[in-house]
Amino acid sequence: MRIPLAPVVVMCLVAAAWSADTATKAQARVTAAGTILQQIQAAPDQRIPEQVLASAACVAIIPSMLNGGFVLGLRYGRGVATCRTAKGWSAPAFFVVEGGSFGPQFGGQAVDLIMLVMNDDGMANLLSSKFKLGAQASVAAGPVGRQAAAETDWKMRAQVLSYSRCRGVFAGATFEHGKIKQDKDSTRAFYGHMVRPKTSLTGEIDAPSTTYPFLEPLATWARAAAER
Repeated sequence: MRIPLAPVVVMCLVAAAWSADTATKAQARVTAAGTILQQIQAAPDQRIPEQVLASAACVAIIPSMLNGGFVLGLRYGRGVATCRTAKGWSAPAFFVVEGGSFGPQFGGQAVDLIMLVMNDDGMANLLSSKFKLGAQASVAAGPVGRQAAAETDWKMRAQVLSYSRCRGVFAGATFEHGKIKQDKDSTRAFYGHMVRPKTSLTGEIDAPSTTYPFLEPLATWARAAAER
């Protein structure tokens, strides 16, 4: 039995268009992550303290994570992460974060979420394909601005320090009940094939030049912190 050629061609064209759109969105996410970092670090009194950022093993950013609900709250977003390696910041890994909460709430908002993975245990969780915040990885609100000078225990508070920005307000924020898993669609579209989080985040592959808008600000602040 011969399959008509036209439907096959149409399916191939649709698949190609979908892949290109997904790749475009993944690249936009990388660029947005770098922009968010630059905007936040440009505000001295609200920025992530340099010594905190310089101590992070990995940095994960979710641009415009959606928060919303009525009594039952839902959180959903797609993000990008990088980790320190011997060669510098790694090629990015793409992930999906999902979470929920219960209590008096109504409406919705888009929040930029930053998570700093502070130790080897947190990094090991990030290297896996799926883990749960608050269960496998402890999360705490990170210090902001000059607070780090007065807080000597931030290195020991949690595996992950989290921050959020909503309507121009940036602060440490908890995100204790969430699930992080690999964004396989974005990974395939961006790299052209499947890449495991461990492969990209441990430096087994080089970071493409298209990721520099995200990685260069991190490298700049790491050098500045090291010189202090």
